[in-house]
Amino acid sequence: MGEEAQIKRYEMTQEGYDELEAELDELSNVKMKEIAKKLAEAREQGDLSENAEYDAAKNEQSEINGRIEKIKHMLQYAVVVPQEANEKGRIGMGSVVKLLDMEFKDELEYKIVGATETNSLKNKISNESPVGRAILGHKKGDTVKVETKAGLLKYKILSVTNK
Repeated sequence: MGEEAQIKRYEMTQEGYDELEAELDELSNVKMKEIAKKLAEAREQGDLSENAEYDAAKNEQSEINGRIEKIKHMLQYAVVVPQEANEKGRIGMGSVVKLLDMEFKDELEYKIVGATETNSLKNKISNESPVGRAILGHKKGDTVKVETKAGLLKYKILSVTNK
């Protein structure tokens, strides 16, 4: 027997895992029922060959099915990293971190999450991003250099909260 293909694991916080489960439930139990209703209404209109509502509903159904399958896959291969595993005072998955951009003197606050949970609007950055990777394991007071496409960035860690 040959070697099994490496299966991608999805590191995430418990919060991220719970959000994926909630999205799966919403898509499976609410959105798919809404689509079924739209499809039934479109069928009642007769000729489906030129029915824009039917085509739109079928496209939406396909997109939702794709998302459902993706979420199921992510949940199947999820690795929930418990915050309790973070060494006291050190940055890990789920940590909320305040940084000082040494060049621009801006204070930034991020939550370190898995790649599937990243949301720049909510200041959630991936543990796999350049900044996320660079600050993992560091503690308050450390200065960290981060090589990015924009050049070398330097941050001072102002605080680390592991709730």
